[in-house]
Amino acid sequence: MEVANERRLDLVNVAPTAKPAVCRIMDYGKYKYEMAKKEKEARKNQKIINIKEIRLTPNIETHDLNVKANRAIEFLKDGDKVKVSVRFRGREMGHTEMGKEVLDEFAKLTSEVGKIEKEPKLEGRNMTMFLMPKAD
Repeated sequence: MEVANERRLDLVNVAPTAKPAVCRIMDYGKYKYEMAKKEKEARKNQKIINIKEIRLTPNIETHDLNVKANRAIEFLKDGDKVKVSVRFRGREMGHTEMGKEVLDEFAKLTSEVGKIEKEPKLEGRNMTMFLMPKAD
């Protein structure tokens, strides 16, 4: 402690459970600053993945499907995941296979930039499927 006081530095207990305890003489404020700087730099390099949703209907026209697929391709190129959902209303619930066909066609249209992360699944009145960008 005398040496640390002479140098006007801090005495930091590195391993208190060791026999004998291991201490280090350092500028603790500077150390905390450096660690915060490293943590901030690591956060900056992380890629945040958003989930974008595209809603379809079971009887969607081909042009409308292509427009929605192009929008999904843009999302996938940006590195976002895409949730594609088909909403069934009224008597459409009796024809859920039409929604499955629409989702399969949508997956085919976006297959060059995305792949299916979660297969189409019927949940209540919605059938959902998740697409994720292909790793280049």
